[in-house]
Amino acid sequence: MKAELITIGDEILIGQIIDTNSAWMGQQLNLHGIEVYQVTSVHDNHNHIMKAIADAERNADLVLITGGLGPTKDDITKNTLCEYFGMELVYFPEVFEHVQSLLSSRNVTINQLNRDQAMLPASCTILHNSVGTASGMWFERNGTIFVSMPGVPFEMEAIMTEEVFPRLIKLGILESIVHKTILTIGLPESMLAEKIEKWESALPDFIKLAYLPSALSVRLRLSAYGTDQEMLETEINKQVEDLLTIIPENVFGFDDENMALVIGRMLEKASQTLAVAESCTGGNIAHFITSNSGSSAYFKGGVIAYSNEIKTKLLDVPAEMIKNYGAVSQQVAEAMAIGAQKALNADYSISTTGIAGPDGGTSEKPVGTVWIAVAGPSGVKSEKFIFRHNRERNIIRSTQTALNLLRNLILTDNKV
Repeated sequence: MKAELITIGDEILIGQIIDTNSAWMGQQLNLHGIEVYQVTSVHDNHNHIMKAIADAERNADLVLITGGLGPTKDDITKNTLCEYFGMELVYFPEVFEHVQSLLSSRNVTINQLNRDQAMLPASCTILHNSVGTASGMWFERNGTIFVSMPGVPFEMEAIMTEEVFPRLIKLGILESIVHKTILTIGLPESMLAEKIEKWESALPDFIKLAYLPSALSVRLRLSAYGTDQEMLETEINKQVEDLLTIIPENVFGFDDENMALVIGRMLEKASQTLAVAESCTGGNIAHFITSNSGSSAYFKGGVIAYSNEIKTKLLDVPAEMIKNYGAVSQQVAEAMAIGAQKALNADYSISTTGIAGPDGGTSEKPVGTVWIAVAGPSGVKSEKFIFRHNRERNIIRSTQTALNLLRNLILTDNKV
């Protein structure tokens, strides 16, 4: 099956926004065995849109269109589709009820433009938008399926996931697919691949493995394809269990979880608390932790001790220690962690001190040098890392590495 993607909007063509919709849809379609034949971006122009749809109908079995479904006058996709398919706009009360409910929950006063969101092509199949006011639309003609969706990425993704893919599966166009993502840390991609090579080679033919490295982790995505979803889920779970016997210390979570969330659950389960003392990460660790709902149950707070004065005054790091060893040192990192643990009366603490770059490095302490310390009931542990010259990546990698050191300390304490 061939698909063509059409994105509508002047903002894409002038570079005001990046077309992430096509990238996401292309990835998902590929996972479902559908070949993307072409991606086309067009102006908010009636004739241009008409031509793009006509060209796509000649080339593709599935045409996915995003953009131009908003309530303002520059959004012309609905009217253009009405002309293309020979339909009129009609009022759908059930759509208006959804729009009214959604906007009321946001304390938005409904106007005529919002009411017009319930005006849709008469004979289209309406695709419910659970997270927005612009409904998706499904048309069929001469063996080709056309789907029009909002250009807002999270709205498009919701409609694709909740409406489009289930319909394609029901029509027998798609196979069932089950994904499971395993989050790993501590092994570079090449070393990880070497360690799990036998396991990977023994995977059933209907299960595919993808390596997805990032600054935060290496994700392993298992994708199982077939007609029996229950069997696919059972086999995926079995393969994950086998993997955990090979790299138990390197797996920290699954799917959409993150390291801070996993640590939060560990702390909450043990009724323990956390504090942070950050220098080179500038509050990023606290940001990662508080990005998860419920973090107030275990996160006490933190000190962004960017200057030596703050390290001394708020974290009780001796000035003589900084003078003798330097702010980027094991001694100062450990003193910062202990100071935060005491000052905020927390069970655990994390500290970071380093040279994020791109300036400030020396031959002894090059850019990317970071000392990280974690303190807990069993004492304090620290480790030195040398990352790269990219400041942003250094901050992200320091954050994730610090969280993982804390995870390992909590696991060790719980074994005692």
